[in-house]
Amino acid sequence: MVRLGVRRLLDERFEVEEATHGGDALEMLRDYGEFDVAIIDLGRAGGDERVMNGTAAIKALRKASPGLGIVAHGPRAERHVAAEAIKAGATAYVAKSSSADALNRAVDAAADAETFVDPAAENGGGRAALTRRQRQILQMIADGHSTSLAAKRLGLSSETVRTHTKAALARLGARDRAHAVAIGLRSSLID
Repeated sequence: MVRLGVRRLLDERFEVEEATHGGDALEMLRDYGEFDVAIIDLGRAGGDERVMNGTAAIKALRKASPGLGIVAHGPRAERHVAAEAIKAGATAYVAKSSSADALNRAVDAAADAETFVDPAAENGGGRAALTRRQRQILQMIADGHSTSLAAKRLGLSSETVRTHTKAALARLGARDRAHAVAIGLRSSLID
């Protein structure tokens, strides 16, 4: 659905070709020559180890074609996701939840070799991703508190703290508590 929407948005202004993953995009680059812009979907899971997606695809495309404008199309408007994409070699970052105008601006900037970061991500879009209580508990985890100690200090049951922790992990897209703390620190959600 996302690819169809992106294609429809850009079809009127550009000649659009599609690749199913980064490896296919590299092959197209070799077969057809230079492209002005590539849009890389950061949200695709790579179940097959031979399939290159996300930042790995960005790095490979940047290496193969240093002048290519690369738009990272990410799952959320969060600074740390945008920063990781730009660090990997993307020219622009735009979240899937952003407007068509933001995607158009990102593509235009990438085509002109200019950097563009989705304003929603620049404005700390991830800060609102957690409730006040979830941020409080994540901060306690970062400070080394156990679930039971966090519960005692906040006057909550351990089960309630676990529920908030699970919700925070889901909202941040974190694999585990340590990953959630890392995301929280990079996003300035916690200190």
